[in-house]
Order: sequence, then C-alpha cells, then structure tokens
Amino acid sequence: MYFRNSGNIKSMKSLLTTIGTLLILTVSSSGQSAKYIFYKKIPLRGDGGYDYLFVDHISQRLYVSHGNKVHAMNLSNLNEIGSIDSLQGVHGIAVVTDLKEGFISDGRANAVRVFDLNSLKTISTIPLKGKNPDAIIYDPYSKKIFAFNAGSNNVSIIDPASRKETAVIELGGAPEFAVADGHGKIFNNLEDKSALAVLNTHTMKLEKTYPLSPCAGPTGLAMDLPDKRLFTVCRENKGMSVIDMTNGNVITTLPIGAGVDAVTYDGSSKLIFTSNGEGNVTIIRQQSPDKYEVIQTLPTQARARTMALDPQTHSIFLSVAETDPNTRKIKPGTFSLLVYRMQGQ
Repeated sequence: MYFRNSGNIKSMKSLLTTIGTLLILTVSSSGQSAKYIFYKKIPLRGDGGYDYLFVDHISQRLYVSHGNKVHAMNLSNLNEIGSIDSLQGVHGIAVVTDLKEGFISDGRANAVRVFDLNSLKTISTIPLKGKNPDAIIYDPYSKKIFAFNAGSNNVSIIDPASRKETAVIELGGAPEFAVADGHGKIFNNLEDKSALAVLNTHTMKLEKTYPLSPCAGPTGLAMDLPDKRLFTVCRENKGMSVIDMTNGNVITTLPIGAGVDAVTYDGSSKLIFTSNGEGNVTIIRQQSPDKYEVIQTLPTQARARTMALDPQTHSIFLSVAETDPNTRKIKPGTFSLLVYRMQGQ
C-alpha cells in the first residue's frame, strides 16, 4: 500500500498512534479487572502437617511438603509423579538445577535431605549444627544452600557440591521466609524481632538488620528485583509492607487477611498474593514501585496459608487440610492441593 502525498502519510501515522493508544488502554483496563477463580482441588495421600510449596519451572515440577514426605507434581497436568519419603518433619524445598539435586529441610531431624531430581531417590542426609531448619533457599551468587534454623536463631550454609555444612551465621532472632537477589544479598524475616536481616553471601556475614515497623510478626517474603522492592507479610498487624531493599525503608503497608503465612509476586502481571489462614488470599496490584491497591479477596479454605506461584501459567497453589473443631488435629484423608487461576485461562 502507498499514499499519494505527505498529508495522507501524516494522517495514517496519526491513526496508527490512536490505535496503539487504544490497544494499550484496552490491555490496561483488562489487567485492572483481572480476577482469580477456583480451578481444582487435588487430594494427596497422608495426614501429616504441611508447610512450604516450591515451583521448579525449569523441570516443570511442583513440590509440596507434607509431614514426613514431599509430593512431586507434574506442573503441566498436576498429576503426582512420586514422593520423597521417610523424613521426620518437612518444611522447605530448594533445587540446584546444575547438580540435578533437591534439598529438603527436615526440621525434626535437624538435617537437610538431598534427593535426585529425576528419580526422587535420597542421595544423602546432611546433619546440621543448627536446630529445626525451616526455610531453605539456593543462592546462585555463592552457589550455596542456606537453611534457616528456627530453633537456634541461625542459618546453616551448605556446600551442595560436597553436601556438607560449611558454616553457621547467627541471626539474632527467629528466622522465617528468605529470598536471594542473586547478586550477593539474602533477605530474611526475623519473626520475633519484627525485623529484616540482610546477609552478605560474599563475606558470609550478617550485614545489617532493619526494623520493619509497623509490620509485626513478619512471616512470608517476596521480591521485585527490577524495582528493588520486598513484600513482607505480617501476622500481628494483618498487613503487607512494601520495603525498599536498598535501605530497608518501609514505603507503605496494606491491609490483608488474618493468619497470613506466605506471599508471592508475579512480575509479569504485577500482582502480589498473600495466603491468609482465615480462608482467603489477598490480591494486590502493583501500580508502580511505590503505589499499590488491593483488588480482590479470593475465598480459599480455612488454614490454607502456605502457597506457591507458577510464573508461566500464573496459577497459585495452596496446601490445606480439614481439622477437628477448635483444634489443629487434622482429619484423616483431607489433605489437598488447592489450585486457582486467572479467569479466562
């Protein structure tokens, strides 16, 4: 196609600009009305307690901690493909893709279990000096595993290549969730101190500790690395605080549901999810690095407080089990995985 004169060309450029603007507005409007809905409930065998879930999108696996085992799920069809068994009290899961190995924090055993990602068979068990390892992550900068010991207020550093604990760093408080920036820093919530610990994984030292007020009783922690923001969720004040990770400043705090445990951030949709034990997920939209709004309270199930996000499908997964009235005793045969997706997917 061609045009006879420059006036027509200018008109065409103006029309294309208008169409482009309308398309942007349409996408923005659609994003603003994004809604999550229930997709399915998947029963899983066993009646033990539950903690972290972990998505390994490289191998397309979802790992679900459950009492004395970890369920391994196929992310594409959500079928269980096997499990890592005979643990004493599972908390978290970390994966080292280069080694094709997974690492499980076994709290009651004061140890970390190592398993083969393909066969799911146990390779070794690493005893720790720390007590009750809870959160566990892999830091790609130092190429080390960090197991945060809730029973001794410290973190065990593990060399995954040799499968040995190489050092212990004192934290000065009870550690909860942790995230690594991939550039030599790990951030960890100290629940009993309402503080944020910053570890330097070059020097392997506690670098600094920031107060998190008004956040009280911080548990879950998520990261927006491009914008240098952390999202910490707090049980005592039922809020989610946005933290500037460069200086520890609290930018804003938003209301969320009661009994929160986990928080996840979807960088492509700019949505933040907090899983609240009272029976819902608070969904927050990031309008800019310093501006946020609650856009949905998604009903789930009472005690569905641990969660993971699949960044490719944008699905969220929550573990849950029914309990006897006014107790924490789990009813046999009720442990399940809850799956929620964006409406229209």
